[in-house]
Amino acid sequence: MAAAVAVSLPKSSPAASRELNHSFLSGSPLKGLLFQVKPRISKDRNQSSLVVSAGEAKGGGRFYFNFTGFPFPLGPFLNRRTLRYEAVKGAIWLFEQEQALGFSSVSTNIRMTVIKLKSGGLWVHAPIAPTKECIQLVKELGAPVEYIILPTFAYEHKIFVGPFSREFPRAQVWVAPRQWSWPVNLPLEFFGIFRSKILEDEDSSTPWGDEIEQKVLSSPEVGIGPYVEVAFYHKRTRTLLVTDAVIYVPRQPPECISKESLLSSAKNGLAVKLLSKGKEVSGEPVVDNNTYRQKGWERMVLQILFLGPSNLLEPKASFSQMSQKLIVSPIVKTLVFSKVPEKVRDWIDRIARDWRFKRIIPAHFAAPINASSSDFLAAFGFLDDLLGERYVTRPSLSLLFTSLLGKAASYFPPDDMRTLSSLDQFLVSVGAVKKTVSGRKK
Repeated sequence: MAAAVAVSLPKSSPAASRELNHSFLSGSPLKGLLFQVKPRISKDRNQSSLVVSAGEAKGGGRFYFNFTGFPFPLGPFLNRRTLRYEAVKGAIWLFEQEQALGFSSVSTNIRMTVIKLKSGGLWVHAPIAPTKECIQLVKELGAPVEYIILPTFAYEHKIFVGPFSREFPRAQVWVAPRQWSWPVNLPLEFFGIFRSKILEDEDSSTPWGDEIEQKVLSSPEVGIGPYVEVAFYHKRTRTLLVTDAVIYVPRQPPECISKESLLSSAKNGLAVKLLSKGKEVSGEPVVDNNTYRQKGWERMVLQILFLGPSNLLEPKASFSQMSQKLIVSPIVKTLVFSKVPEKVRDWIDRIARDWRFKRIIPAHFAAPINASSSDFLAAFGFLDDLLGERYVTRPSLSLLFTSLLGKAASYFPPDDMRTLSSLDQFLVSVGAVKKTVSGRKK
């Protein structure tokens, strides 16, 4: 057996992704462990890392049974490995697992962030599946879990809060307001979440209020329910935590995504044949090498971002336009944020005005991301077109620069956006999603 810890060593680079390299971690007991320390340099020049490798020979402690989810169940269904690494020395740790979409070959990473408070206790943001391995890795931090945070309404994060809290029964559970589920609006107790408290906007009376601040985005209903997300700011480390508001797609796949998933995505299956721009699709066998793994990752990303990208056969061109920059996911932009631009603008302006963050940690894709408030605002540049000049108080070089960055961050390949735009129009036509401008029905 072996145990592992990963420590990230940042290099200064504005708005640069910390593309993470670390070995697989084990949740095995400490007795009889062999520690192996290996220096490792990331292929991304913006990040280097010191890795302590770990893993249990047969992957024990990774079992987690889940076949639930709507409209697609969330995989992996039986086995989830957990990776842990240190984002800010002695203060913030990130835990990652693979998350797959149903029975497809599409996966991404899902992230839990753990912050050590001045009390010595742990504050857990967006719990992931509490496998034995995951829980052991949390306990190895040597501090009690005091607070468990559900920062969103989203099912993919909500589903793990109840099981995770049962592993730490003394911890308080706090949840984003206006929780809902679909197609049946089930109470939190159905998900195993009991005696939870509500996260209120700019509430400084929380037990962690002097260390971590919070701001709530609570939109009007944009369709089947409201979009709710709580952003947090850890003052000591100047770190912004979000769930789905922004992402940074790394050039290479997160290490928690298995090679089997990547190679499966690299195969020229039905989805590739349908989305190949009419080009002939070869039946060449897929071999395990970096080229095919990279192709699998690029195809995964485009399907996650666009649902039906224009060309899965040759994904590199579109992938290069969507990776290595801080963006709002096209799905979130099209189906949510563009419906309630005033609400979103108010939320991001308050975040940028009040919090002097230097890094962002989202719940998916790369993290931590070296980024400032200007980088964050630029990702929402599309709001300028929706709101016109109503939110521009005075011209300035800073605003002009942010606007130019926003144009680049908000540019998505039109061919890739076609399926998503058509879906939006269909959902509006059947009443599943509302078409709104500045929060009002058009």
